[in-house]
Amino acid sequence: MTSVSNGHERADTVTRALAWAAAAGIVLSSLIMVVISLNGPSVSVPSLTHPAAGPPWWHSLHLRPSIVLLSLWAAAVIAAAGVAAGLVAVSRGARPPVRPLLVCVFLVIGVFTVLPPGGSTDTISYGIDGSMVAAGHSPYVMTPNAFLATGAQIARNSPKTWQNSLSDYGPLATASEWAAAELGGNSMARITFWLKLWTSVAFASVVLLLDRLLKPDPAMRLRAHLMWSANPLLLWEIVAGGHIDAVAVAFGLAGVVMLRAATPGADPGLSRSLVSGLLIGVAIAVKSPFALFAVGAAWVLRRHLASLAALAAGCLVVLAPSYLVAGRPAVSVLFNRGNQVTWDNLYQVFWRPFGYLTYQPAHLVTVATILCVIVAVIACLRLPSGVPSLAAVTPTLALSLAWIFMWPFQRPWYDVMIIALLALYPASRLDWVVLIRLCFAAITYMDAVALPHGRLLSLQMFEGEWITSAVRLLAVAALVWLLISGRWGWRSRPAGSVIAAPELQPLP
Repeated sequence: MTSVSNGHERADTVTRALAWAAAAGIVLSSLIMVVISLNGPSVSVPSLTHPAAGPPWWHSLHLRPSIVLLSLWAAAVIAAAGVAAGLVAVSRGARPPVRPLLVCVFLVIGVFTVLPPGGSTDTISYGIDGSMVAAGHSPYVMTPNAFLATGAQIARNSPKTWQNSLSDYGPLATASEWAAAELGGNSMARITFWLKLWTSVAFASVVLLLDRLLKPDPAMRLRAHLMWSANPLLLWEIVAGGHIDAVAVAFGLAGVVMLRAATPGADPGLSRSLVSGLLIGVAIAVKSPFALFAVGAAWVLRRHLASLAALAAGCLVVLAPSYLVAGRPAVSVLFNRGNQVTWDNLYQVFWRPFGYLTYQPAHLVTVATILCVIVAVIACLRLPSGVPSLAAVTPTLALSLAWIFMWPFQRPWYDVMIIALLALYPASRLDWVVLIRLCFAAITYMDAVALPHGRLLSLQMFEGEWITSAVRLLAVAALVWLLISGRWGWRSRPAGSVIAAPELQPLP
């Protein structure tokens, strides 16, 4: 009896230690990221001019490029370790209070919102596109350099990578950029603030949605907040970076959740299907890859033709008028996204040594598409139906995993497409694969501007082209192994959960 008691005490001690380690790691990594953003323009924060009044605010701490970049690398590793420790602690029975956690999360979101964008120059590109629309031009036919030639000085801020590129975002994304440009005027810093505000509201909306859905299940609720809400990697990539992917995933996830049914396989009804179509249509009109959410929803409704038609009608009600207003060029970019895929981009998925082989595929987009389809089919057949009451989660997750893992052109902020869905899915080894992959991808894209030549640039290139590429290759191998072997390593969950325990059968 004593030995059993001692065993429980040791287990409780380990669980508490993991919980405290998780809290420490998440807090420390978030503080590092906040300090780097507060420092203002650097290798990780694009150069901006202080607005006359109001946010964004920053105060230069005169940090050297090596300090900035290496600190963020350390923050990413600490963040992943903290989230991992938290996931293990929750699986062992840790149940810290959720309300203080959410208060801290919203505080960090608020702080990042009023600081300049970090880790990317994408918000600058968004702002230039919005300014084009405000000036009466279209970002689907005019490049930043062409805009600058008209005398628009705000286009001087354009990142070199995109100076001669057209926008490939949906018309509703462009509308949000236009709104930010109208509110921000001629101040790029002010425009980025409004863009980050849209993103922050969307990210916080997903936090509240996950909390509401999973509130009756303490373990799933805490896990979802670790995966999404309190994950410093996402807070940096999405909220600090101001990426519009958060807006798309907020609407897309709401659309998937809207198809909730009382019993597995039941018809969610015409009204729910219509609203689901409207929400997913908005997500697609922000970023076209979220069409995968529509495919996942359609798969669930394939036996309910009236509801399927309502879903399609909802999507069309949003997409048809938005693309009609944006014009034919907005449709054309949907078919030109593959032009940005080069052999170098393949390193983001497959290991660097393949680039030194004598054979290089002439049709990289075709090769990538075939690989995506193969993995998508395997995932749809082998991914267990883990959320019976939210039937659209599993097929949508399967399709999103295939695209995120296999398509050559990827960025860490794209991963919100799978993480938001995974937060609703039962805990498994897939969590670790996604978390490790995100960590190394985030490290690769911590710099927002070109690094000066020297050891730091060499180190960054080595990490991105070799280490992260190797990790992504291993992540693909791990995903395929999980799908084929079925060894998901499900964690036990309490009975009576709002989302029933996982059913380990393939999709019908």
